[in-house]
Amino acid sequence: MKDLLVKNVRIVDAQTDMIGQVIVRNGLFYDVREAPPLAPSGVDAPEVNSDNFEVINGSGAGIVIMPAFTDLHAHFREPGYTYKEDIASGSRAAVKGGYTTVVLMANTKPVCSTMNTVNRVMERAREARLIDIFQAVSITNDMKGENVFHLKFINDSVKFVSDDGKGVMNDRLMEEALTMSKVKNFIVMSHAEDHRYSNTDMRRAENSMTKRDIEACIKTGGRLHLAHVSTMEAMEMIVKAKTKGANITCEVTPHHLYTSDEITYKVNPPFRNPEDVFYLLKAIKDGYVDAIATDHAPHTKADKADGAPGISGIETAFQLCLTKLIKEYGVISLKKLSEIMSYNPSKMVGVNKGLIKQGYEADFIIADVNRATTINVFKFASKGTNTPFNGANVFGKILMTVKKGKVMYDERNV
Repeated sequence: MKDLLVKNVRIVDAQTDMIGQVIVRNGLFYDVREAPPLAPSGVDAPEVNSDNFEVINGSGAGIVIMPAFTDLHAHFREPGYTYKEDIASGSRAAVKGGYTTVVLMANTKPVCSTMNTVNRVMERAREARLIDIFQAVSITNDMKGENVFHLKFINDSVKFVSDDGKGVMNDRLMEEALTMSKVKNFIVMSHAEDHRYSNTDMRRAENSMTKRDIEACIKTGGRLHLAHVSTMEAMEMIVKAKTKGANITCEVTPHHLYTSDEITYKVNPPFRNPEDVFYLLKAIKDGYVDAIATDHAPHTKADKADGAPGISGIETAFQLCLTKLIKEYGVISLKKLSEIMSYNPSKMVGVNKGLIKQGYEADFIIADVNRATTINVFKFASKGTNTPFNGANVFGKILMTVKKGKVMYDERNV
């Protein structure tokens, strides 16, 4: 098998933005360098013999190579709800959206509370052979909120525990899970929702539980990650805690950044006020947001009609973020976007990805960041077409997704 050469391309990651060339060998980035100067004729000065490589020519306005994305928060619905999504369809949607690493939530059927269920999901991921999947385990056993005893039996393949979609109401159990995180080396992912207020004030529900979980993290010294942060007050609490050195990370979602409560579409947490959106954008700019995670939540039309919250978002995440954060508001650079969609989440999962740098796994995308396109749910790879953004005009197109030097998605073959 030939080595891979990507030439004449803009290279962007959390540390680099330059025109250059990239060589991939044995699934790793082997050589990354700035392009040699152009010869007088306007053609490339000789650097490598292209005959020895499989070549991708990245020339063209807007064409970039970036590290593939890592999603800390997605639902592929398997086992139990495969009519909404399954590992294979979710993986196809992931690579179409530029993702090669995904953390899946535990609210399946059965709930992912045992290594048997974890191993079942991992086997299905190996069969799909498209992306790296990490399965989260529930914080409370079967997400019943009664005990965390099962966490003693999980192994170090589990990077996150979460009762996502529900949250943990019992203060003692949350503290126990955070205490165990220090011994078992997992991250406790908080779905911050105080059920006492869910039916009347979802803003208070998020803020109340965010405060509780931050205090529990500080008290126990555990490792806390706050999922889908959406309110200004919650982010203010996170900023304050981080400033004081708390062992906390947080994520925001593309949909909470892209729009506000001017639209009516059921997600949990719900769309917030424009003031909340702008504060989240400021927190990203100021470096307090560690990751953008999709909270990809595919549903059938019938389930959405019955009130199921969520958006099928893994295929549109990059486009929404590029359009809003860079093209429209100019809040951050493409380097910063790569940091919070690739580098930081890869570090949190513990994978050798997220930079286009010698020795890192060659998981990357080729994208056209200048291409204008329209979101079309009928072209989704996901089973879920539930999104309020169908028909939205956005920037950015994933042209190719590569994992360990092997092409997993190529728009020319779609």
